[in-house]
Amino acid sequence: MSQQPNPNERVGERLLTVSEVAKRLRVDQTTCRRWIAGGQLPAIHLPHKGKRQTYRICQSTLDTILHPKGRTP
Repeated sequence: MSQQPNPNERVGERLLTVSEVAKRLRVDQTTCRRWIAGGQLPAIHLPHKGKRQTYRICQSTLDTILHPKGRTP
């Protein structure tokens, strides 16, 4: 069973790990995982075998968080 591509995602877009996003946002990885679980941080769920769920966050999602529209840096 193949997963259908999400039309909201750009083909070839860079995917970031929870660790990379946490470092850029200057928060703990647990905080990022909590945001993902709560729906505040959109992420792609990957198959896993360990204790923790594996996620990837699109670069565009992080860019939107860091540089929201209507706000000048």
